[in-house]
Amino acid sequence: MSQAPNHLSGSDPETGAFNQIGANGSSPVSKPAAGRSKIYALMASGTLVSRVLGFVRTALLAVAIGSVTSIADIFEKANVIPTIIYMLLAGGVFNVILIPQLIKASKANDRGSSYTSKLVTLTIVVMGALTVLLTIAARPIIIGLTNNWSDEMITLGTSFAYWSLPQVFFYGLYAVLGQVLNAHGRFAAFMWAPAVNNLLQLVVIGSFIWMFSAYSHGDPMDQWNGLKTVWLAGGATLGIVLQALVLLWPLRKLGLNLHFDFSWRGIGLRHVGKLALWTIAAMMIGNIASLLYSKIVSGATAARTSLDPQAAASVAGEYALNTSQLITVLPHSLFALTVATVLFNDFTKAFTDNRREDIGGLLNRGMRSTAIPIVFATVAFIVLAGPLGRLFAGHSQYAVAAACALGQLLVLTALGLPFKSLQFFMLRVFFADEDTRTPMLIQTTIAMVGLVSATLAAMLVDPLHIAAAIALIYGATNVLSAVVTHYLVKRRYGDYGVISVIDTYVRIGWMATLSGLAGALTLALLGGLTFGFAYDSVFSALVTIAVVSVVMASVYFFLLHRTKVPELEGFAGPIIRRIPGLRRK
Repeated sequence: MSQAPNHLSGSDPETGAFNQIGANGSSPVSKPAAGRSKIYALMASGTLVSRVLGFVRTALLAVAIGSVTSIADIFEKANVIPTIIYMLLAGGVFNVILIPQLIKASKANDRGSSYTSKLVTLTIVVMGALTVLLTIAARPIIIGLTNNWSDEMITLGTSFAYWSLPQVFFYGLYAVLGQVLNAHGRFAAFMWAPAVNNLLQLVVIGSFIWMFSAYSHGDPMDQWNGLKTVWLAGGATLGIVLQALVLLWPLRKLGLNLHFDFSWRGIGLRHVGKLALWTIAAMMIGNIASLLYSKIVSGATAARTSLDPQAAASVAGEYALNTSQLITVLPHSLFALTVATVLFNDFTKAFTDNRREDIGGLLNRGMRSTAIPIVFATVAFIVLAGPLGRLFAGHSQYAVAAACALGQLLVLTALGLPFKSLQFFMLRVFFADEDTRTPMLIQTTIAMVGLVSATLAAMLVDPLHIAAAIALIYGATNVLSAVVTHYLVKRRYGDYGVISVIDTYVRIGWMATLSGLAGALTLALLGGLTFGFAYDSVFSALVTIAVVSVVMASVYFFLLHRTKVPELEGFAGPIIRRIPGLRRK
């Protein structure tokens, strides 16, 4: 419940192992290709399982407290703040600085036991102190990050924050223990630990529904009490605690004999920190921007209270906006992040061997390789926006209105998905060249453009529609980011065959569009355009999504196969060769 998408920073506790690659200029894996493939598959599977469980958790939470309600937005605000503050204060340090130091220390005679003990001790002390200070300042933080909230909302948000802010400490502990494991080649636990957290959240939210019943109508704040606050927010924090503590078992198996060591002088973080200054600055800018975006969107929560329940259910707020990002970022996490992780090694080796002329071809290959899943996912999100919204709209009598509000955000957020992935590939080139300054400048520029646009939207757009305006800004800044990064990559490293990349996306885009038309027709037959079967319940929405997805995927891959799209072989060749009737002759 606390892994809110971070639009600008590109950082996420669940994908930290991917994001650290390129951030620190080194790969965490230095094994043969076959071994690397297995490791990446294990990492990706951990992300996939965690994301799927996260989707179930999000859908269940909407059943418990609604998706377009004051409680949903207030809880989202308090529960997301620890994630963003953690990434703002320490995420860059952990992901950027620790791995090189830990790998170096692991080669010592004691396998890094002494250094790791100092580092873990330092993390516990610093993160503990920060967490205490942040928790004490819970009310000012809530006030500072909200817009036009009533005293009742501020008070409830503060109560949620008191129980949520301790997550900052355990996020820090999870990060440092995970990086210790990564430095010693143990990647699985770090990537799978969030799945343990999500499983616990399912138990917490399920028991909450069993104890207090599902949200059905009206404003849930009218019947809220302290026990519900503790159950929901305390349970969320307990999940992060467990996510960190499960790493102690594989850590113990390393046999490092860790202990508290307060002799921190000469630990060497200052030197490495200077090298990583630009990356840390970029992460700070991105996360500060995320906090400001959330402040602007919170205006919808206050504006909703003046409407009748039916009208209020159609006003998307922070919870709905974050949910739309959580859904649409999945293809990027599964495909672009994974491929870029593998490709980063090739970029790095090309620079090391002084083969700069190979960079363009590698980049071209990477960008084209993910076109098939990313473009299809974009069209699928647009076609299925309504049923997907219903899936995450809860169980109340206003669920259809909430589904429409969330579906609108899904469409707007999905529009920028291909550009988000394309820019991610281009940024890997700079990181492989050990240039962290250029990505920081790009991110700063885009953050400023986005925040100026969001500020103007807050002044010109009715607060009832501010979430949609911010979602549109997200998509527009993804496009702008890709264009700016393309220009800088081409100027420094030469042409990478951008015309062929555009051609690939246009050709595949036509196939995806045709499959989308087939999907839209199927959706219409299932009542997706008339608020029929597709919107009757969460189950009917799930059935609709499954049926339409199968139809779209079948048409899509048939068209790709018949037109002999070359990218298909690399993406799905092994699967296609096993399907009778589709084997290439």
